[in-house]
Amino acid sequence: PTGPFWNLRLEDGALWNRLQHAWDRHHNPLLRGNASGSGRGPAAAALSEVEEECLSDCPSQQCWLPRMSGLSSLPQQMQAFIRSMHCRDYGLLLNQPAFCSGDSGGAGLGPPMLLMAIKSQVGNFENRQAIRETWGRSGLVRGQSSQKGGLVRTLFLLGRQDSAGAHPDTKNLLELENQKHADILQWDFQDTFFNLTLKDLLFWRWLQQHCPDAAFVFKGDDDVFVRTGALMDFLHKRQSDAVLELFVGDVIFNAMPNREPATKYYIPESFYKGAYPPYAGGGGVVYSSALALRLKEVSERVRLFPIDDVYLGMCLKRLGLSPSHHPGFLTFDLPEPDRAKPCAYRSVLLVHRRSPKEMLTLWKQLQRLPAPC
Repeated sequence: PTGPFWNLRLEDGALWNRLQHAWDRHHNPLLRGNASGSGRGPAAAALSEVEEECLSDCPSQQCWLPRMSGLSSLPQQMQAFIRSMHCRDYGLLLNQPAFCSGDSGGAGLGPPMLLMAIKSQVGNFENRQAIRETWGRSGLVRGQSSQKGGLVRTLFLLGRQDSAGAHPDTKNLLELENQKHADILQWDFQDTFFNLTLKDLLFWRWLQQHCPDAAFVFKGDDDVFVRTGALMDFLHKRQSDAVLELFVGDVIFNAMPNREPATKYYIPESFYKGAYPPYAGGGGVVYSSALALRLKEVSERVRLFPIDDVYLGMCLKRLGLSPSHHPGFLTFDLPEPDRAKPCAYRSVLLVHRRSPKEMLTLWKQLQRLPAPC
């Protein structure tokens, strides 16, 4: 190498950086090779420096996290994340093991060309139904210009919504919905904003086990609108990338952590220091299934981070990759004057955000665009 290839400098006081640094040293084969007969080489010593006391909100698993100074002064969602950030194994409450086989609505058409994995919450019944009736409709979908088709299947990714106090008990409604549509994956963890990263990790495991032959994956939120036919055109042009490193979205560069405690995205300096890697944010990305399986593997060496989009950027960086920017992913929406003009959507692949009613209206309008738009 022309320069240093291993950085031993710790970020003072930042919990995530210290934990990640310890894992980096632990997984580095050169440092692991320096272990003495007692097994206390530099890598093992690095782990013992930061993983001392249990802070578990995950009682079924062994935990080794430090007692963080000033933890009680942080917002509740950050405290809860730190107490459970070592937990990655959660059981499925609702599963669809035959989803990608001909036995589950695929009509014997084989694995999907595009598997849509939509992050939703238990109470968002209308969002899910609007997606099923519009851009997320499962079945053969033709491209809008090439007319080349492909099988699209849509899944919804959910956690557990505790009904005590804040939410009504909708468990029975969800079970009825799943009986009718058989398109919901639900895991046994509390569905919070800082736990969205778990949906990526657990979905990748599910994908590897139950749908590894899908060509592409779209991962998005349940309040986006996707022009599925246009997306299929794009993917047909990139079909050769299905086995390579396709990862496309609205890429954000040189972002820094939000240090405002009152905001949704607040990350205290005591938890993380440094800039974020390039990441695709704002509601939707598309990547090859082959890359999804590589992300699953590398994620086992990257500490959980409370913002899911940033975490994907961290995993990509570990693979030596960067997300590709596409101007059709309008995660910050169209200009205000254009939002009600159907013709303004001709070059759009994704737009964020749309209510269920807006999805239905926009879907109908886009089915009958005038030719000279």
